[in-house]
Amino acid sequence: MAQQYSPRTDLPALAYPICFRFDALAADTECQPHRHDFGQLNYVSHGVMQVDVGGQRFLSPPQYAVWLPPGVTHGSYNRMPVLYRALDLDASLCTVLPAQPCTLAISPLLRAILVDFAERGVAVPESGADRRLAQVVVDQLACARVEPRYLPLAESPALVGVLSALQADPGDNRPLAAWAASVNVTERTLARHCQRELGMSLGEWRQRLRFLRAIDALEAGRSVQVIALDLGYSTSSAFIAMFQRQAGTTPEQYRREVAGKV
Repeated sequence: MAQQYSPRTDLPALAYPICFRFDALAADTECQPHRHDFGQLNYVSHGVMQVDVGGQRFLSPPQYAVWLPPGVTHGSYNRMPVLYRALDLDASLCTVLPAQPCTLAISPLLRAILVDFAERGVAVPESGADRRLAQVVVDQLACARVEPRYLPLAESPALVGVLSALQADPGDNRPLAAWAASVNVTERTLARHCQRELGMSLGEWRQRLRFLRAIDALEAGRSVQVIALDLGYSTSSAFIAMFQRQAGTTPEQYRREVAGKV
């Protein structure tokens, strides 16, 4: 049975228009659906959090965060341990951010500020320097790249079939033409479905899936070599390069940081 995480839902107002929260959540932790009058950025510096909003599922791996405007009912779940960071924003500051729930790319500067605040325990910025940094966080979020979801779902039967097969075997390296033949459509048709429904190529979607699976495998203690082979990479170096592009750190650095903080 999942452990329950109790969110802060009874605050009449934030202590400051920009507030921060930090927590290390154990594996299999669930937060029941709730809402609040302030906007919220849900971010995990290690691990992957699943945020559910009205039947939609958003994923928050490192380098991405889930933005929730004020008044949106949501819940969350993490299968593996995560280092959780939440940013609560007064509704007056949310006008520069997306009006709908979405995934935002986290810039290196924004990540560094969140890490710094977590290490110093800055929940409410009080000094002039910290308040200026908090404003930089808002500015960074306002210009962050928006994605509807980190790992979007498909609608057309052909693409649903392809993505289901990849979910079952992320290491399947078949090219687009072979996948198209497997679901009886042309390569051009399948590519069009990917761009229209996913907003990215099939190769990019597969790489994101592999990254999510790699995080789980690293935290389960599997070796980099085994993970690379399981995910379809011919060499460990190719896998390490992919992981570093996605997470900003190598797999072993990521594992050591998780072991030292969770």
